Amino acid sequence: MTTNPANQQLNPPDPEHSEPEGVEPEQVQPEEGQPEEGLPEEGQREQGGILLPIPDPQESARLLGQSAGFRSGFVALIGRPNVGKSTLLNQLVGTKVAITSPVAQTTRNRLRAILTTPTAQLVLLDTPGIHKPHHLLGERLVQSARGAIGEVDLVLLLVDGSQPAGRGDGFIVELLARSPVPVHVALNKQDLVNPDQRLELRETYQQLLAGEGDRPALNWPLHPVSALTGEGSNALVETLAAQLPEGPYLYPPDAVSDQPEQLLMAELIREQVLSHTREEVPHSVAVQIDRVVDDGPRTAVLATVLVERSSQKGILIGKGGRMLRTIGQGARLQMEKVFSGPVYLELFVKVVPGWRRSAARLAELGYRGD
Repeated sequence: MTTNPANQQLNPPDPEHSEPEGVEPEQVQPEEGQPEEGLPEEGQREQGGILLPIPDPQESARLLGQSAGFRSGFVALIGRPNVGKSTLLNQLVGTKVAITSPVAQTTRNRLRAILTTPTAQLVLLDTPGIHKPHHLLGERLVQSARGAIGEVDLVLLLVDGSQPAGRGDGFIVELLARSPVPVHVALNKQDLVNPDQRLELRETYQQLLAGEGDRPALNWPLHPVSALTGEGSNALVETLAAQLPEGPYLYPPDAVSDQPEQLLMAELIREQVLSHTREEVPHSVAVQIDRVVDDGPRTAVLATVLVERSSQKGILIGKGGRMLRTIGQGARLQMEKVFSGPVYLELFVKVVPGWRRSAARLAELGYRGD
């Protein structure tokens, strides 16, 4: 019969040399200047019972290809709906990581995009537009945007620089003025502005930042940019990066987003719905990925588009299923670009009355407001 070594007692105590019951064994004190037995010395750390040297931060940075004085941190993009936050995000990162459309409140999820330069890594948070909510979904979106303000190193307030400053911009300025986080202002859509009008429009935003009541003047830098053409984007990145704290890579240098693939798939489908439908349908739609199968040569995706009324379902399907096919074809082409391979996409439409007002349904779809 073989004895299990795990059940054997190693080095059993010698009864003749055992300490009497109730008597503490004599403690051996280490000599002065010597570390106590079992404790790691300076410059060491313990892992799994083995003493390992603590890595030198400068040496780790060198091995990662990280330059001295490297900076990293989080930047939140804040603004009203439809001012171009997602378009600017894609422009800065250099690839599509967020969906875009002319429809207000396109962004529903707080997305992190990663921009890495030779001297810095900026983690950019694309947030839902701040607006007056009309249902629970709207409240969750605004809550998500507000929550991002206290979690970042910098805030980039994006405004429509082709229009004078408005009440909505003023509301967000007052909100940000109560935060200790440094703020920069991007005057977007400069490609739409006549050069002769730029100074006049800029002055409306300077007036918005002037002192009012008990609030002192806000010395927030203004940056003219165009998310569509890229005008001013390089200078903006350099300015933001210079104000981030020194630190290591927060994500791998080649990463562009931390968004799960299934969430991006759902967003690409919703983007096509926003592009091909009008009126109340875009705001009443959510997309749920039911199944993804990667069988080697292609990726099969089964998804359900949720609407609130039967009439919306009819619009989405269209005569003879034409609208749904158009939406599916557009989403499939976008998926193939993003995931670099063939995609099979099958869509279903389901009526879920009042899903935007249901806390349980919103949580199921990932709209928690955090």
